[in-house]
Amino acid sequence: MKTVLEILKGKLIVSCQALEDEPLHSAYIMSRMALAAAQGGAEGIRANSVVDIAAIKETVSLPVIGIIKRDYPNSEVFITATLREVDELMVVSPEIIALDATARPRPGGETLAALVKAIRSRYPQVVLMADIATVEEAVTASALGFDCVGTTLYGYTQNTAGHKLAEQDCQHLRDVLAAVSIPVIAEGNVDTPEMAARCLALGAHAVVVGGAITRPQQITERFMAAISG
Repeated sequence: MKTVLEILKGKLIVSCQALEDEPLHSAYIMSRMALAAAQGGAEGIRANSVVDIAAIKETVSLPVIGIIKRDYPNSEVFITATLREVDELMVVSPEIIALDATARPRPGGETLAALVKAIRSRYPQVVLMADIATVEEAVTASALGFDCVGTTLYGYTQNTAGHKLAEQDCQHLRDVLAAVSIPVIAEGNVDTPEMAARCLALGAHAVVVGGAITRPQQITERFMAAISG
């Protein structure tokens, strides 16, 4: 029987997320987005919140990368930041749990190493994905025993702000691939089919596409920017 990472190798994962201030914020709508993604050929879904994941799992049989986005005081880490979020996610049993694995200070001063140790002790079978922004963070995540890393936060942290994964023919992705031996999932501003294919050609294990597929207001804005010149 194939593992979830084997199932996802060379495949497209569609991120179906809408935050509270977005027009498509609804567990039902996200479940239909997931169904549309499945019918289009996606092999995995990335989703935020217990209610969305539960609705998605009732609708499609694809593996889910689960996260919970939650803000904490005095920390910029907000993607599955603590064991509390992991406990909540495990109620709906996502096949993979992704968490912020950047070097930024974590809520309550907890270390990433301590969090991973606690997760492995409580849920030894869960597959863990490290959302990273730098090559050094990818190396650290690998050393801590993460099952895979994603370039998810490249361009979204203070020291990588303004950067895009596509720059210099995906040089950041190349650097991460060269630095670790665990699967690397390309994620973050993968906004064209050509870029998704290029990431896989460079050696990414899988590719996650979000806004370019599931956030119509962002897609509309891109068209308007082009029309307006």
